Amino acid sequence: MRAIVVSTPGGPEALQEREVPTPAPGPGELLVDVAAAGVNFIDIYHRMGRYPLPTPFTPGTEGAGIVEAVGEGVTEVSPGARVAWAGPLGAYAEKAVVPASQAVAVPEGVDLDVAAAVMLQGMTAHYLSHSTHQIRPGDTILIHAGAGGMGQLLTQMAKLRGARVITTVSTDDKERLSREAGADEVLRYEGFADAVRALTGSGVDVVYDGVGAATFDGSLASLRPRGLLALYGQASGPVPPVDPQVLNAGGSLFLTRPTLVHYVATREELVSRAADLFTWLASGDLKVNIFQRHPLADARRAHEDLEARRTTGKSLLIP
Repeated sequence: MRAIVVSTPGGPEALQEREVPTPAPGPGELLVDVAAAGVNFIDIYHRMGRYPLPTPFTPGTEGAGIVEAVGEGVTEVSPGARVAWAGPLGAYAEKAVVPASQAVAVPEGVDLDVAAAVMLQGMTAHYLSHSTHQIRPGDTILIHAGAGGMGQLLTQMAKLRGARVITTVSTDDKERLSREAGADEVLRYEGFADAVRALTGSGVDVVYDGVGAATFDGSLASLRPRGLLALYGQASGPVPPVDPQVLNAGGSLFLTRPTLVHYVATREELVSRAADLFTWLASGDLKVNIFQRHPLADARRAHEDLEARRTTGKSLLIP
């Protein structure tokens, strides 16, 4: 089968298409014929070695497809089932082995490419808006990178929960996309903290920041007293060490660095979050903007576009 392999961490050129043996599912595992794989910043971190992995490896932590075979002990999933997942490596391939415990059923009303596009970002947006900070009607929130795939999903979920949503973007075209997703106010990055204060008076209840180093200080300055900064990513680079006294000076602020694995720690929680996503997708309450569909061989270009911020929605690889 064809797969993308990283033998030595590095730039986009480290993504090499190769013929590799088709894997066999072990106990508790599924062999899935991959219909689509999501492209995410964590894949870039894996490729670069920022999150070190044993080499060689096949990137991709998000996908959807049809179960081809099941391993010993798997009784709840049968060949032919439609499934999606986020977490296990190996989605950049024609076939992937996925633990059955981490796969969720995709209902017939949801296309497999849409399921692949929503698992990681959609589940992240779900836990951020429903658990890290339980958005309530009347909350005012700030979402960075509002035109990205993640930003658009989080904006929609926040509006479903009754929030006033402020976003940041870098261009007029991205502002249009963010407003189409439901943003009430759209700002440019330069001077955004002062603009947030001008709009709100006391600051926002929560900032959702996936940008990291470039926005961190301004994110803290945008919060009301006892507000929360949810730093869920670092697209611009990691944040330097923080003196906790900064949180005191800002008004007894809260800071968290959440990640998806801790919010789907049980099978029940995983299935519940996925069920909400698929229900909203089927009803039209949640829309996924698939910006690009690349053939598997174009994984390098997909990474280059994502790193250069040329994407305004989700990128997929189609084996």
